[in-house]
Amino acid sequence: MSGSEFKLSIRVYIEDTDAGGIVYYVNYLKYMERARTEWMRSFGFDKPAILDNNRLFVVHSANVQYLRPALLDDELTVSAQMGRLARTYIIFNQTIERRGEVICRGEIKVACVEQATMKPSAIPEEIRNALKGST
Repeated sequence: MSGSEFKLSIRVYIEDTDAGGIVYYVNYLKYMERARTEWMRSFGFDKPAILDNNRLFVVHSANVQYLRPALLDDELTVSAQMGRLARTYIIFNQTIERRGEVICRGEIKVACVEQATMKPSAIPEEIRNALKGST
């Protein structure tokens, strides 16, 4: 199952870079997180990481390829697209582009867990239904 692509524009600020003006590698993951959060918000879920019934969305794994560096003051487009919706997790395919060129790509697995135990839990039906409708 694959969903429609969500895009978010982000400007690179000095706080995102190292002394050479190059975006620090972990900030690409932050940009991807923002895009996933805003994607979920577009479905009406205001606090996407914290769900009802004491459940959370947490990153299970990330496979990221850094293809070209982003630089201070670049305007980037960060995409989030649902690659797979399973009972307890979502796999996102994400890219970061600068002027149409993909400079970073990632596959991020986000799991739904019980807050108290941090063990896998079914994604709430309300969210599953909304996400299924995005394909």
